[in-house]
Amino acid sequence: MNQPASNAAEFTVSELSGALKRTIEDAFGHVRLRGEISGFRGPHSSGHCYFSLKDQNARIDAVIWRGVYGRLRIKPQEGLEVVATGRITTFAGKSSYQIIIDTIEPAGVGALMALLDERRRKLEAQGLFAEARKRPLPYLPRVIGVVTSPTGAVIRDILHRLQDRFPRHVLVWPVRVQGETSGEEVAAGVRGFNALEPGGAIPRPDVIIVARGGGSIEDLWGFNDEDLVHAVAESAIPVISAVGHETDWTLIDLVADRRAPTPTGAAEMVVPVRLDLLATVHDLSHRHEDAMLRRLERLRADLRSAARALPTPDEILSTKRQRLDLAAARMPAALRANARGLERRFTQAGQRLERASPRLAAARARVALDAIGERPRQALSALTTRLRPRLDDLGARLHYLHAAGLRERRALLDSRVALLNSYSHKATLKRGFVLVTDGDGALVREGATLHAGDPVTLTFHDAKRAAQITDGDGAGSGGEAPATRKAGASKPTATKSPAAKSPTAKSAARKSAPGQRSLFDL
Repeated sequence: MNQPASNAAEFTVSELSGALKRTIEDAFGHVRLRGEISGFRGPHSSGHCYFSLKDQNARIDAVIWRGVYGRLRIKPQEGLEVVATGRITTFAGKSSYQIIIDTIEPAGVGALMALLDERRRKLEAQGLFAEARKRPLPYLPRVIGVVTSPTGAVIRDILHRLQDRFPRHVLVWPVRVQGETSGEEVAAGVRGFNALEPGGAIPRPDVIIVARGGGSIEDLWGFNDEDLVHAVAESAIPVISAVGHETDWTLIDLVADRRAPTPTGAAEMVVPVRLDLLATVHDLSHRHEDAMLRRLERLRADLRSAARALPTPDEILSTKRQRLDLAAARMPAALRANARGLERRFTQAGQRLERASPRLAAARARVALDAIGERPRQALSALTTRLRPRLDDLGARLHYLHAAGLRERRALLDSRVALLNSYSHKATLKRGFVLVTDGDGALVREGATLHAGDPVTLTFHDAKRAAQITDGDGAGSGGEAPATRKAGASKPTATKSPAAKSPTAKSAARKSAPGQRSLFDL
């Protein structure tokens, strides 16, 4: 069946691509485009640069040819917000459009890079990036933990590189390395490896590798998560960061104990080359054996040379024997000379001792004493005769002054004794007063403080008597109360004690002054 004819023009794919290219280049032959650089990896091996310009809603591929890149004053950098000047064209091989950049001017740091830089400064202020807290890697770990995607090429590269260098036991903690939950999953992997008990059913890794392939800053954003940075900082197991390519960097690279440029580089960093170690050990063993043989041979040759150079016993003793014979021949003459010298010194010492003899000194002193004679005694006698009158006068004056001083002090003492007696309470008691004290020995100053039955002590000038206070009008006293006592008034009275019934106490009471009997009836 024949198809109906159409009047629409028929194009080949190349013709349509060329028409679109001409249309776009004519309409946008010169544009200024503002956006954030993303996916920049530096110049390609050809010298050209390929990356993207993006904003919050869209992105466009960008190309800088090698000749233009060399003339640029501002070089493109990942995350840099720029104003690019160029022309829009299409790439027929991918059916996409792109901008060919001629010049670049900086327009500020992109939003993601600004956020990343702010987070980096915050974590750095907490000391998480300090070199002092980073630990060395184990030289040859028994178990290696890898936190990465189990389906990517990264884990295959790491396992292959470990197998080539030094096969080790590898534990893989499967995580997603891209997306919103990638940072949370990687942090859980790091903490999970640290939670394994040493010697448990699942061996605990000696080192942890956090790995991912390259990508744009958006692809690697999960490795800038703050919780992941804290998990790596808190890890008790050394951590190697192998995220992205060598030009990529994330916050985990700053906090990890070591940063590897690639996942393969992390595998090379964590273990040495087994064959190289074996070759080195064998080489060192051979070198050690050769060195020991050379050392023994050199010592053996030195011993033979030393044995040839050593003299015989006769050669060693011949000189000493000759010196002994010469000394024996010179000894008699030397002994005689020494004896003569000692004798001469002894004689000289005797002569010096004789000149310094005590007997000679005593004889000289005796002669001098005899020369002095009676002169000191005569001088002393004359001095005594001259001073005797003065000594007698001084003695008489001293005796007079002593007697006068005694009289003056005796008169002063007598006056003070008289004054003391005048103030004494005993003189008052002799005038007929009595001193009353209570049972505790305290002085009674007022009669109102005493009550019936209270014991008191009466002190006279020549004796003390005990008494007791009673209530009454004084009939028991053998006399009447003084006129000053009011009729019917109750006054304290003292009950006779056994001591008060004696004739001596009654006689003392009769001799007491009336003032005494007005207070107490004995």
